[in-house]
Amino acid sequence: MTLSEFDSFRPTEPARRRREGGKRGTGRRRENGDGSREMPMVPEPEFTSYYGRPVVKPAPWGDDVAIYLFLGGVAGGSALLAAGSQLSGRPLLRRNARLGALGAVGLGAAALIKDLGRPERFLNMLRTFKVTSPMSVGSWILSAFSAGAAVAAVAEIDRMSGERLPLGPLRGVLRAVEGPAGLEAAVFAGPLAAYTAVLLGDTATPTWNEMHGELPFVFVSSASLASAGLAMVTTPVREAGPARNLALLGVVGDVVAMKIMERRMDPVAAEPLHQGKAGSLLKWSERLVLAGGLGTLLGGRNRAVAAASGLALLAGSALTRFGVFEAGLASAKDPRYTIEPQKRRLAARRAAGVTGDAITTGS
Repeated sequence: MTLSEFDSFRPTEPARRRREGGKRGTGRRRENGDGSREMPMVPEPEFTSYYGRPVVKPAPWGDDVAIYLFLGGVAGGSALLAAGSQLSGRPLLRRNARLGALGAVGLGAAALIKDLGRPERFLNMLRTFKVTSPMSVGSWILSAFSAGAAVAAVAEIDRMSGERLPLGPLRGVLRAVEGPAGLEAAVFAGPLAAYTAVLLGDTATPTWNEMHGELPFVFVSSASLASAGLAMVTTPVREAGPARNLALLGVVGDVVAMKIMERRMDPVAAEPLHQGKAGSLLKWSERLVLAGGLGTLLGGRNRAVAAASGLALLAGSALTRFGVFEAGLASAKDPRYTIEPQKRRLAARRAAGVTGDAITTGS
């Protein structure tokens, strides 16, 4: 049938070859490899994000925040040691721990404000108190802790200087309130060491979010290591017994909490803890923590061994915080760490019979 005036110029089509015997076919379809007659018309879907871009926005935090995570732990643990030595009559350990707490929280606050860009941004966070916001609660914890730690440390500095600080009539007030101030700082020490873990776990960053159940225990153990290590470096061994005990508890807690956390996490979300920069940091952290713990246990009463063990514990604690921080940033950059754990959680919910909610139905 001619449909166009140009059809007459087209070459003729070759005749179709017919099968031998003149049969058009047996009427049977080609079977699939698994024995079924159905052939997949669409290939299996393979996840790719939009031009390979991250699914979640990486946290806009730099190394200043990682430094704050570490120094907050040092400050909290040191305040606890200072309170214990205050109650048990160890003046050198009390003095060094109080000064350590003030120095760590001061440097940590400076790093935090540097990351924020302007000091008034930190003050703006104190205008409100939201119990559902780890950042808001953490700002108030940091402020309350800093007030008590500062009063206790200034009292120590005044004694060290031979009461030469220009305090005037406030010196008597300072002597009266330094004890309660040190205990007040100790009350907020644990929350200061742990709230940053809650803050990381509350984000959408895949690895941090997967850690939310155990990360506070890791950070508290890490804080114990760091503060005990600092006290073992700065305090004579005759008064550093509580620091050695805290160090050994911190070693056990750090190693056990990390292992439990990694075992509970989704295997894909836990990969950044073992790969790249974060993997190297955490591997060296474990080595230093174990070495510091062994040195504390076997030679903690020797001044040189105690100082070396304390430095190892301090470094191990710092590498733990930096390793966790780097692992979270790495997981946010690869969409695989977001999608694959989500798909596994969805399949687990459906397998458990949860099929009527918005998550499993997608409606």
